[in-house]
Amino acid sequence: MNREDFPMLDNNIVYFDNGATTLKPKCIIDEMNKYYLEHTSNIHRGDYNAALKTNELYDNVRNIIGEFVNADPNCCIYTSGTTMSINMVVFGYMRKHLKKGDEVLLNKAEHASNILPWIKLSEEIGIVIKYVPLNKDYSLSLDNIKKCVTKKTKVISLAHVTNVIGDVRDIKSIGKYCHDNNILFNVDGAQSVPHMKVDFKNSYIDFLSFSGHKMCGPTGVGVLVGRYELLEEMEPVFYGGGMNNYFEEDYSYELKSIPTRFEAGTPPIAEVIGLGEAIKYLENIGMDNIHKHEVKLKKYLLDKVKDISNVTIYNRTSDSGILALNVDGVFAQDLSVFLNKYNICVRAGNHCAKMLKDEMNIKNTVRVSMYFYNNFEDVDKIIEALKNNKEIFNVII
Repeated sequence: MNREDFPMLDNNIVYFDNGATTLKPKCIIDEMNKYYLEHTSNIHRGDYNAALKTNELYDNVRNIIGEFVNADPNCCIYTSGTTMSINMVVFGYMRKHLKKGDEVLLNKAEHASNILPWIKLSEEIGIVIKYVPLNKDYSLSLDNIKKCVTKKTKVISLAHVTNVIGDVRDIKSIGKYCHDNNILFNVDGAQSVPHMKVDFKNSYIDFLSFSGHKMCGPTGVGVLVGRYELLEEMEPVFYGGGMNNYFEEDYSYELKSIPTRFEAGTPPIAEVIGLGEAIKYLENIGMDNIHKHEVKLKKYLLDKVKDISNVTIYNRTSDSGILALNVDGVFAQDLSVFLNKYNICVRAGNHCAKMLKDEMNIKNTVRVSMYFYNNFEDVDKIIEALKNNKEIFNVII
C-alpha cells in the first residue's frame, strides 16, 4: 500500500521496525524542504511575507491535529515527542496536584517514558506506584484495573497499544471508568495514534501523547493533548521567549494563553509542518484501512510461522501489527543481525519496556512491527529467513 511514496524502500529492504520509527514519504520531505527553501522564518515574530506564510502553515497544523484525534485545537501542544509530553504531564500537572500517599496505577508492559517520570515523582513527593497485573496473554483488562483501585487512586496511566506485546487496550471503557470515579486518565498514544482512529473526547481521556516520527512524520516533534481545564492548571516546564506577555524588574510576569504558554523558544517549525502533512497523508489512506491491513499481515505471518518449530511467538492474540518472537536458544540480537543479512530490519532487546520481563520471564525479544507499506511479500521474506535459522551462527560469527 503506497510503497512507491517511500524512497527508503528503493534500497531493497524489508522494514519491520515501525514501532521504533516509520519511513517518510517523499511528499512530506518535500513540504518540509519548501519551508527551508522558500519561506524560512521564525513564527509569530515577523511581518514580512515569508513569515506570514510560515505562521499560517504552522498554526493550521493545530486544526489538523484537533480534527485527527477529535480534540480542541487550542488544547493541542507541540512538543518534541511522546517522552516530553508525558514528562510535561507528570512534572507540570501531577507534581502540582498529587500529594504524598496518592496512588498512580501503571503496569509492567509500559515503555520507560510512562514509568520513569512517575518513579521520579515518587522520589520527589511520595506518591505510591501500583502495577496492575497483566493477563496470561500479557494484555491489560479493566477488571484487573478495578481490583487495584482504592480510595487513594488518583491517576491511571497506560499505553493505548503497548510497544512489545501490541495489545490494544479498551481505552474508552477504561476512560469511562476513570471519569465516573474521578480518576485522571493519561494515555500514551505513541503506538496507537499512527495505526488506528483515536478519539480523545469520546474516550474520556484527560491527557494524550504521541510522536510524529512514528506516523510518517519527522523526528523531534510530537503532541500533548489535554482537557482545557487541566491545561489551565498545568505549569509550564520551560520558560522563555514566545510564551509570555510581559515580565518586569519587580519579578512580575504574565504568561500567554494555552497552548502558547507551553511552547517556549523557537519550535521545530519544519517538523510541525511535516507533522501536519503526515496526518493528512494518513487520513487520505484511512486509519481503519491501515489497522485492517496490519492485522491481515500479522495473521498471515502467524499462519506461516507455525510450521517453524523452534520459533516462539509471545503475543499471538494481540490485535495490532506488532509481534514479539525468539528462536529457541538464540540471543535476540543475534537473530536481528542474522535477519539483517537478508536486508530485513527488526528491533531486538527489551524495547524500553524493562519491567515486562517480570511478567514474561524473558528479558529480550525480536520485535516485528508492521505498517501499511509492508506487504505479503515482506512477510514471505522474513519467513524464508526464519526457516534458515539453523544457519544463524555460521552467518554472524
